[in-house]
Amino acid sequence: MEIERAREDAVVAASGAAATVAVALLSKFIDVVSIGRLPAMAPLAVYALYLFSRKGGPYGALDTARNWAVAAVATGLVALVVAVAV
Repeated sequence: MEIERAREDAVVAASGAAATVAVALLSKFIDVVSIGRLPAMAPLAVYALYLFSRKGGPYGALDTARNWAVAAVATGLVALVVAVAV
């Protein structure tokens, strides 16, 4: 494995994990937010999609580790917004 590929994987994994932990902690300590376990783990699903979509190539211009990391964080934010709205 190339070191650049490993760094990209680590960036996406860290953003997915951080978003998952943030959602879980906010759900635990803030009374307004009540979110289930499955929606709280949604950012990890984005990471899994990233891993399984990187099996070949060619990749498009939008298929970058940065965009996948942003998608993982955005998924966590969407889960929080939906939990607050419901």
